[in-house]
Amino acid sequence: MLFQEKDLLGIKNIIFDLGGVLLNLDFDKTIEAFENLGAIGFREIYSKNKQNELFDLMDKGLISNEDFIEGLRQLGQLQGSDVAIEMAWNAMLLNFPEHKYDYLKSLKAEGYRLFLLSNTNSIHQKVFEANFIQYFQHPIQDLFEKTYYSHHLHLRKPNKDIFEYVLNDKALNIEETIFIDDTEQHVRGAESAGIRAVWH
Repeated sequence: MLFQEKDLLGIKNIIFDLGGVLLNLDFDKTIEAFENLGAIGFREIYSKNKQNELFDLMDKGLISNEDFIEGLRQLGQLQGSDVAIEMAWNAMLLNFPEHKYDYLKSLKAEGYRLFLLSNTNSIHQKVFEANFIQYFQHPIQDLFEKTYYSHHLHLRKPNKDIFEYVLNDKALNIEETIFIDDTEQHVRGAESAGIRAVWH
C-alpha cells in the first residue's frame, strides 16, 4: 500500500509522483549502461539525488532531445551513436507493477481525484507511455484526472512553483490534497507549498 488509512482522512485529491512510486526505476542500470559505452565519471554527474545542470534543462523541456544527447556525449566523453545513448538513458525505466495499477483503480472507484506529477523528459515519456499501453491496453492518462510532466510545464520539483501550478490549475483545496513521492526533497517542496506530503 502507498498510504496508511490515517493519511487519507479528509483527503479528496491525491497527487502521485511516477518514478519510484508507481513506475519501478533503477538508476544504476542507466549508470552501468553509460559506463558500458565507455562514459567517464558518469556516476559523478548523474544519480537520483544529484545531477548535472544538463539533466535539469532536459527535465524542464528547455533543450531539444538532440542537444541533450549531444550533451551526454560530451559529458561522458562518449563515442556511441545517438540510438545507443538514448537506450542507455532509458535503461532505468522498468515496469509498472500490476498491484499498483489495481490500487489506483480502486482509489479512483472510491471517488478520489487522482493526479500525476512527474519530473520527466520527452525521451522517457515516449518509452514509459508505450510500455504502459502495451501491458495495460490503454494510456496511463486514463488513470488520472490530469497528468503533469515537468518538461511540459518548464517547471521542476522540488521547486514550490510546480506544486502551486497544480493546485491552481485544478483549483484544489489544499486541506483536501496529499502528495506522495519517493524523494525527500520533493516531499519538502510540496510541504513548502502547504501540501500534506508522504515520503514513500
